[in-house]
Amino acid sequence: MALETFPYDAADFLDTPEGVEEYLIASFEDAAEFGDPRIITKALGNVARAQGMTRMAEDANLSRTALYRALSDQGRPELATIFKVMQALGLRLAPVRVDTAA
Repeated sequence: MALETFPYDAADFLDTPEGVEEYLIASFEDAAEFGDPRIITKALGNVARAQGMTRMAEDANLSRTALYRALSDQGRPELATIFKVMQALGLRLAPVRVDTAA
């Protein structure tokens, strides 16, 4: 009997502000743990798709094309773009001390 699989898209489950916040927190932590900022780019792209790319671009005061490009798989968004997207989501970037004892 073959294993039946279904496509998974994180954007389908990002339907509350709390869910978006927790998803981004986990994404930022994973990016720090694995040293891979593309995890953040991918997560922000998923959130933007869940919110609606056009609406997110308007809320972030960016063009839709620029937002798509920045958050694509090949995108390398500037800090200013990440900042604008986070603000549009009602979130902010904040430094968190890393426990060096661990």
